[in-house]
Amino acid sequence: MAKRGSNSKYDYDMLVIGCGPAGQRAAVQAAKIRKRVGIIDKREVVGGVCVHTGTIPSKSFKEAVVFLSGYRQRSVYGAGYRVKSDIEMSDLTFRCHRIMQIEIDVIHHQLQRNGIEVIPGHARFLDEHTLEVESSEGFTRKTAEKILIAVGARPHRKEGIAFDGKHIFDSDDILDMVKIPRDLVVIGGGVIGTEYASMFAALGVNVTIIDARKRLLGFVDEEIIECLQYQLRGLGVTLRLGEEVASCDLRKDAHQVITRLKSGKVIVSDAVLFSAGRVSATDDLNLEKVKIDPDERGRLRVNEHFQTSHEHIYAAGDVIGFPALASTSGAQGRLVSCHAFNIKGNEFYHDSLIPYGIYSIPEISYVGKTEDELTAEGVPYETGVARYREIARGHILGDENGMLKLIIHRDSLKILGVHIIGEYATELIHIGQAVMALDGDLKYLRDTVFNYPTLAECYKVAAYDGYNKIRLSAE
Repeated sequence: MAKRGSNSKYDYDMLVIGCGPAGQRAAVQAAKIRKRVGIIDKREVVGGVCVHTGTIPSKSFKEAVVFLSGYRQRSVYGAGYRVKSDIEMSDLTFRCHRIMQIEIDVIHHQLQRNGIEVIPGHARFLDEHTLEVESSEGFTRKTAEKILIAVGARPHRKEGIAFDGKHIFDSDDILDMVKIPRDLVVIGGGVIGTEYASMFAALGVNVTIIDARKRLLGFVDEEIIECLQYQLRGLGVTLRLGEEVASCDLRKDAHQVITRLKSGKVIVSDAVLFSAGRVSATDDLNLEKVKIDPDERGRLRVNEHFQTSHEHIYAAGDVIGFPALASTSGAQGRLVSCHAFNIKGNEFYHDSLIPYGIYSIPEISYVGKTEDELTAEGVPYETGVARYREIARGHILGDENGMLKLIIHRDSLKILGVHIIGEYATELIHIGQAVMALDGDLKYLRDTVFNYPTLAECYKVAAYDGYNKIRLSAE
């Protein structure tokens, strides 16, 4: 353990439970000001859910799918174009495993050079400052002045669904699939379900999405989702929206899955991905010892400083629920250490300016308000739209269906929201985010000069579109 000057009453100034983005960033921030920090994680290697089963493998899988399937080139070379004719799961997961290992090495080196002790094992509370760590070597006790709970979340497994990791999967084990199925049913049209559904559809798999809601991703701008659903159908995806699953069972020969809907429909498939939300991984932390009560999904309640009911016990990341993004988890982790150790210059963090990225095919990203939200609030607005097919870079990349939409206040011309679907949406969104954060308006995007040819030109085209609508209606 690194010996650094601090309160000697405890083994550590801060103990972090969980080595995902929140835990990692909190630990590094505290270590930078010479605090004694330890990270406890049940895995033998660092990285948390983000690196091992969540963000990194799923996004790596997506890029492998897009490349090997020739998805980006189909508009140029034809719908039958493939980089590799016979794609296997091993081709796709090879890239995932390589990137995961690189990320593990990077994180391990970062923790090591900052003098952070990594403690493998499962942590449980004994009291408000003491944790018991169970590992392959037995039990040890660790004490800390400050404790951060950053254990993340895991897929919700509904009772009655016979998960076997061979035919019926959750999002943690879907990439352990041995071979690409001919047919895939995705139960749940949330972010994870939509992402994987689009990936497998791009490979030529017959995908059916089942969701009780009337449209996918209800929190995203409606026009963007209409575009997504159109493109998913173009990939051959069947959308069973407004439908509920009655049962999901393996056939007796165990080679196919029978999914029955409450409406009476029956769907036969080689595999099923059950993706109906996540639950925080708090059930074995012994939280009753410190009188911290999670909700029905295991989520912990925190205040604006990410403190639980005990001011020295913090929680951050997926364990506290929405927005449950790797990006926001990392930001929350840093803010925990800033508050815990009175570090000046806290990280810039506003809920209204968080960019959301959905790594479906095509990508979706947005920041700010949707049209529905502004309509409900009675805010006068106008939209400006640019379509990739109007942009040279869109044709170069082979994406003619993408679009960027600005939502503009009619009076002040302030940017109220940016919504993008298409190639590099999750990269492109940060231009709009920066303009909004710096209180810029439509005139900046209208008058600035963008490189040509780039997708960033969409901002200028959309700005002119919105400006002309406002100007004409004011005459």
